[in-house]
Amino acid sequence: MARGALVLGLSALMSLNAQESVTIRPSDDGRPLVNPGMGWTMHFYSNVPQNYGSRLEPSDALAWFPGCSTVYLRLPWAFIEPAEGVFNWAALDTPAQRWLARGCQVAFRITCSENWLRFATPEWVKQAGAKGVFYEFGKGPSEQGTCWDPDFVDPVFLAKLENFLKAMAARYDGRPEVAFIDIGTYGMWGEGHTFMSSQVPQEKMNGDVKRHIDLHVKLFPRSLLCISDDVSGHNNVSGVYPLLDYAREKGVTLRDDSILVQPPPNSWYHADQAQRCWPTLPVILEHEHYGGSVERKAWDPELLLKSVEDYHASFMSIHWWPQELLEKNREIIDRISRRLGYRIQLRELVLPKEAKVGEGFEVNWTWANAGVAPCYGGGFPALTLKDEKGGLVAVLSDETFDVRQLPVAAPDAATPVAHRSRFRAGLTAPATKPGDYDVFVSVGKRDGSPVLALPLPGDDGSRRYKVGRMTLR
Repeated sequence: MARGALVLGLSALMSLNAQESVTIRPSDDGRPLVNPGMGWTMHFYSNVPQNYGSRLEPSDALAWFPGCSTVYLRLPWAFIEPAEGVFNWAALDTPAQRWLARGCQVAFRITCSENWLRFATPEWVKQAGAKGVFYEFGKGPSEQGTCWDPDFVDPVFLAKLENFLKAMAARYDGRPEVAFIDIGTYGMWGEGHTFMSSQVPQEKMNGDVKRHIDLHVKLFPRSLLCISDDVSGHNNVSGVYPLLDYAREKGVTLRDDSILVQPPPNSWYHADQAQRCWPTLPVILEHEHYGGSVERKAWDPELLLKSVEDYHASFMSIHWWPQELLEKNREIIDRISRRLGYRIQLRELVLPKEAKVGEGFEVNWTWANAGVAPCYGGGFPALTLKDEKGGLVAVLSDETFDVRQLPVAAPDAATPVAHRSRFRAGLTAPATKPGDYDVFVSVGKRDGSPVLALPLPGDDGSRRYKVGRMTLR
């Protein structure tokens, strides 16, 4: 009896010791984060090839611009396929590779109508028999017009366009490096409107644009596609948006290029459209060319931030010479960077001071999303133990909790979500020795591979963040 009591007493003591813990409450360090599926998008080409990457050195991929995660390449089709079947992919791949080399992403828009270029659709398409009209910008069709719009559903045009998009899809569809692809083959500048060019009636557009949506959905099934808010009418504020609804049903998200084009109260038109998209798909915003917006007295830094809030935006453009934009707007860019997209915070971690090799232990942690949008790609928290040489002693991932679940909220009102994880270190790993180990947290794939940058100090260079120490007995 006495021996049994002694054993029970020792077991209770061991259980008490195992429960001894330390509570860690990290603070958000305020850094802009570069993460997949969100961030500032550099308009390396803004239709005109010289805007706005032409002043950057070949070695400059805007690592110095807070939160710049994506290079955006918007060019006329004629520049990419100057002759049928002859492709100038280097125009896209060269700037893309600069960003990809530093772990960033690329996005595309190919346009078929421009007001500064006679043939944004390659002239060889017209020569092959595609129908269309010349137009005078802002006035409509004219035999004396300097620019040509195709009939956007002409069979010859669509056949040639499909061949081009097939070639493009073979190179880029489904690659994790591709943030999004615009459905930009309809209308002026790829924005889905023709009121300043060939003036296609809206009732005809409703069917025409669907053809372009269907074509992209068919050819880019593994990529995030987006479409302009203007396809339902550039000044339509009725709340009735049939083309957006059609696109949304097919998994296509919203892009709005109208931010700060006009002075208040018309700083933007379609934040209501974003409400149909952002709960499940990232919303993309583009502000007006900064210089033009300033000239028209439309630029307002606080309104730029408000647009991010109203649209729950995941992406915002760098739509000017980036050095000048940053120099004159640093404070608001920093503030937007802390709200744009998602921002996953570790609010609290309760960690046992020690655990026995091969036996389970519990971790209680509290997470929050301080951004305006969900973390659509999701991610799973992981605990990593390292030895004094930086070696990985244990990588412990919890698949039962996905940060995609974290709700979004108003500024400084993020809702913390507590979760309990149970781990084992060294269950079938005889090389796991008792000792003191550094503890790192990360969020990423199911296998514990880190993916997301967190606003924490102590990054080991692989997006694991040191938070404390733990003893394995």
